[in-house]
Amino acid sequence: MSKPTASLPTSVAYPKVRRMRFRFGQPEPIQRHFIEGNIVLSHLVALLSGGFPPGEESFIRSVRRFADEITDPALKKRVAGFIGQEAVHGNQHRVLNQQLIELGYLFVKVADFPKDSRREKTFIRAERLLPRHLHLALTAAAEHYTATMAQRVLSNEEIRAIPGDPEVWHLLDWHAFEELEHKSVAFDVFRAVDGSEETRILAMAVMYYGVIPFLSIAVIASILADRTAWHPITVTRQAIELFRGPVVRGLMKELRTYMVRDFHPDDIDTTALLEQWRLELFGTDGQLRDRVK
Repeated sequence: MSKPTASLPTSVAYPKVRRMRFRFGQPEPIQRHFIEGNIVLSHLVALLSGGFPPGEESFIRSVRRFADEITDPALKKRVAGFIGQEAVHGNQHRVLNQQLIELGYLFVKVADFPKDSRREKTFIRAERLLPRHLHLALTAAAEHYTATMAQRVLSNEEIRAIPGDPEVWHLLDWHAFEELEHKSVAFDVFRAVDGSEETRILAMAVMYYGVIPFLSIAVIASILADRTAWHPITVTRQAIELFRGPVVRGLMKELRTYMVRDFHPDDIDTTALLEQWRLELFGTDGQLRDRVK
């Protein structure tokens, strides 16, 4: 018997698809290290942006593999919103990625392979080797990871005080907001198609132990490929500050909640935060009203 999906607050039950158009490099060009004065964070954000489009396309495919087995009309509608939001995220990150590549972020080009390219086809073939439920469980775990980071980005004053390119910050705020809107969709699909708790927890364990080491190696490689970033003392200091600071500090403890049996993403109530940022971004005087097509 399928496990019931959680009853969500009406305001977040159906993720809204917003067709965005950001203005990267306007009116001022994006600076090489666009998180002002921070080489390490600039490379980290660039690499994350590079990985988002193919990653989110993989998330969409993982859910679509179960499309014929989703019978609940409300969940079908939420899945449609999830797919639409993830598609727009990938599109807008690709716009930013093109500028980052032109700035010299070589590993962004490696991470963000074009649609229908040989690399994408190879990636999809490898992806299909995964059992369907494991692929979906990895998506649900990744969504919890991004939702956890999104909550930090939108609520932590130390993070919000980090100076950076204004339009890149707008992109991150919008992306974070929508990650919270759809944070439980893949999870509820997994439950609806009888995904096991063991598989769900295993998938999160992979993310829990693998993401930070993988990203650390990728950031080091990206910095080594950037001759403008060859400042060993500065980079070492900034790396230490990153791990001790608000972006990483306490993150692992927050992620561990996912590995408790019978956990649900909506056990973490972000309704008030979503309403605050809905007004901030898309209210009458919202910062991004003029970025919506």
